[in-house]
This record gives sequence, structure tokens and C-alpha cells, in this order.
Amino acid sequence: MIQAIPQLMTLEEFLDWYPDGYGRYELWNGVVLEMQPTGTHEQVGGTLAGELFVEIRRLQLPYLIPRQAIVKPVDTDKSGYNPDVIVLDLPALENEPLWKKRSTITKGESVRVVIEVVSTNWRDDYGHKFIDYEALGIPEYWVVDYLGLGGKRYIGTPKQPTFSIYQLIDGEYQVQQFRGGERIVSPAFPELNLTANQVFAMGI
Repeated sequence: MIQAIPQLMTLEEFLDWYPDGYGRYELWNGVVLEMQPTGTHEQVGGTLAGELFVEIRRLQLPYLIPRQAIVKPVDTDKSGYNPDVIVLDLPALENEPLWKKRSTITKGESVRVVIEVVSTNWRDDYGHKFIDYEALGIPEYWVVDYLGLGGKRYIGTPKQPTFSIYQLIDGEYQVQQFRGGERIVSPAFPELNLTANQVFAMGI
């Protein structure tokens, strides 16, 4: 669920305003949106983050999963996304001008994986965010549609729960989709032992 806050802001003003320690917000073309995810939505995102954290620790990867981070799309100062889960490349953060003071990402190479868990605003995940994450050069984008809400052109017919991994190849996202008992295959986490059904079960 999303609730708009009636004020127009630049990204800098949004970051100054952002209330520290509570609430979850995004900026869309100057409009502040308060994100109000359901409990099951949070279960899916939180458990996925936990699974990836275990992989990071087990393999001693130089990655970080922050509690929150804002992703700034290219060519705009009026938008900033707050992904459900984001995996960052620790060494690359040294080159991020807004990270230390603003926890904001401006470069695609700073991100290993960005994850959006689909809810009723599925058009944003498959549309606007897809375009902006691709343009930013984020190498992997996961769309976790655990309720099968997305349009048929994205998840097929009949609609069913679908786990989509978009991999950046020659500057464009190419998708691989997983359903049922299929093991999720991720270039960033090649040893991840998790099936689509195991992820979808987190939302029950």
C-alpha cells in the first residue's frame, strides 16, 4: 500500500526531510510516497535478505545488506527509490559521493543485486523501476512476485507466482524466470540453494 504525501521535493530536500529511524518512503518525480507494505510482503523481503546474508558470511563476500538505502535514478534529481532488499559492493561504496552522509546510491556498479517484492503497485516494479535500474547499470534485478500479481506479459498465462531475475547483458536486462520447485539461479550468488516455492512460502 502506498500513501502520497502532498509536497514536491528535490532528492536533496527529500533526504534532508527523511525521518531517521522509522517509516519507509520513496520519491517519485518530486512526490513523496509513504510505503506501507503488508506483513507477508515483509516476510518475503526479510527472509530473502536473511538467506543472502548467510551466503555473504559463508563465502566471505565483500557485500553489505543495509537496512535501508536510496537509489537515485540517472538524469533526475526528483526521484529516489527505497528497494525492499539491496546488496551493495563494499569496495565500490568508496566511490559513492552520497553514501556516507546520505546512504544513497548513484552508481550501478555499487550494487550487486536489487530486489523488489511485488505488491498491488506491480506496474512500478515491472515498469518504472525496471527501466531506471537498467539505465543505472545495476547488474541484477530480482522481481519477486509471490502472489502472481503482475501483468500476463510479464509472468505469462495463467498468472502464477513467479521469481524473475533480470541480468544486465550488453546494457540490457535479460530475464530468467523460476516457478515451483525450480532452483533460483543468480550470477551474484551462484551457490544459493533456494527454490522459487521456498521463497513464495515465506508469504503465506
